[in-house]
Amino acid sequence: MALTEAGRALLAHARGITHTVQRMQDDAASFVGGDLGVVRVAAPKSAVIQFLPFDIQRCTTACPGVRIDLQEMNSLEVQQSLRRSTVDIGIYEGSLGVVDLPTEPYRTDRLVLVVARGDPLARRRKVTSEDVLDCDLIVLGESSAISIGLERLAEEAGRVLRMRMRVGGFDSIAALVAQNLGGGVMPEAIAREVAGGSRFVRLPIAEAWAQRQFVLCHRPHGALSSAALSVLEVLAQNAKPESPK
Repeated sequence: MALTEAGRALLAHARGITHTVQRMQDDAASFVGGDLGVVRVAAPKSAVIQFLPFDIQRCTTACPGVRIDLQEMNSLEVQQSLRRSTVDIGIYEGSLGVVDLPTEPYRTDRLVLVVARGDPLARRRKVTSEDVLDCDLIVLGESSAISIGLERLAEEAGRVLRMRMRVGGFDSIAALVAQNLGGGVMPEAIAREVAGGSRFVRLPIAEAWAQRQFVLCHRPHGALSSAALSVLEVLAQNAKPESPK
């Protein structure tokens, strides 16, 4: 059995209603327990790993009693959740376009190409778009911002992206790259963590598209609780133009 187009449309509304009811229950429970409220934040894996542990800790200190419900999803799903009002605040990769909601710059990162020590590119000091497109690539799911960006890069160059494997996380990419099964594109800070050993070489990508801007987006101020406004203020203050060292 499969849903019809009408069924899929109604399912989206039903999920929105379910999320709204759940939010009401969580918020009510928080106030009963003496908290100031629950704030739902959605962000992609890149932001969750690189930025949000620090930023959520800052929120915990600045907003005692506020509970942050963090939901990890890819950037497209973050945008969908913002449109459906199932989250209060969302962070997504800016090259995917904007949502018709208040936004501001959040943080930046830079992509690198990770290859095995025995790969011919390992002798290089940096790589270009052509080098990346020449690689057999191990990539994240098709809805990830990095995968979408690579497919767009190949399309603009009149090339076909050589996707050898699709996996669910950067650690999986690193494990496969270590066996010289292909190259992987990932944020530099994450690459230092998951591909920092002697088996790997991390190559800067000398192209403008490798510098990424994340966007902080939220529901209209009038629709946000005081708890969400407090968290938003901290996240906006923490926004910096450079990547974390």
